[in-house]
Amino acid sequence: MAYRHPILDKKFGVTSDAQVFRDEETGPLVEDYVQAAKIARNVGADFVDIKHCHGYLLHEFLGAKTRNGPYGGSFENRTRLLREIAMGIRAEVPGMLLGVRLSAFDTVPYKPDPEKSAGGVLGPGIPEDYSGCLPYVYGFGVNETDPVQYDLTETCAFLELLRELDIRLINITAGSPYYNPHIQRPAIRPPSDGYAPPEDPLVGVARHINVVKYLKARFPDLVLVGTGYTYLQEYLPHVAQYYLRHQHVDSVGIGRLVLTYPHFFVDATTKGVLDARIICRTLSDCTTGPRKGLPSGCYPLDEFYKESEFGARLRELKKAR
Repeated sequence: MAYRHPILDKKFGVTSDAQVFRDEETGPLVEDYVQAAKIARNVGADFVDIKHCHGYLLHEFLGAKTRNGPYGGSFENRTRLLREIAMGIRAEVPGMLLGVRLSAFDTVPYKPDPEKSAGGVLGPGIPEDYSGCLPYVYGFGVNETDPVQYDLTETCAFLELLRELDIRLINITAGSPYYNPHIQRPAIRPPSDGYAPPEDPLVGVARHINVVKYLKARFPDLVLVGTGYTYLQEYLPHVAQYYLRHQHVDSVGIGRLVLTYPHFFVDATTKGVLDARIICRTLSDCTTGPRKGLPSGCYPLDEFYKESEFGARLRELKKAR
């Protein structure tokens, strides 16, 4: 992790500054990225993704406002690792294109509402108590005075930096699957260890779409890939087509849906008819499985996973929770 967080430290059992990534560890980290880019080039990849999202390390550095030293505090310092990684890859792997997956904004961590949790079923998500953490300087793209809202000021500064670095491909996402998953991945049902949706998932889809629309208007020359469309299900092609035609997004990225329906867009664009039996219904077992030590897959709809020993094991684990 990049800095101590007054809420997440308690959630994930962080008790010591010794668990914070040290400045002297950044050099080997940059070299690891360079070596990974070399491997990607050798196997035929056209570009590599320098991921800055979902609470992973480089995303944490973007929010490391309370960190001292060359990698924390100012915006310039918090983006230093990106510049070092990009320069390292371009020096050692010339011609390799770069992209970034970015959590454009974050919010406070959420937890199940204890007053609405019963019988092993977790209640809807509510924000963790952040009253003692204001101004909220523990994230990226967060409104510091009202941290359940976003602020895209630094997000725009980051996209401007990417433009200067000639990194033009950016997948826009938000939040983290580990502490505010309804922000990151709108779904009708949470993973087995997650809180119930605190809002209609369509609100989350609209949030994703509107943020990308705003950023695309600010940066029309960048290639922005949208996220969060899977919950739209049968309506996904129609919404995607509208936003693509009106140049509010350049590409629509799909994750969960392709686990069970990889030819979804082929059917949508050539047949005009979708197979309703295998459209992702956002039931979240593709996440519950890995969190139980099992492979990710669509256990409700994909017969391979449903009838496998992993499917049987997942059903047992869900009953026993």
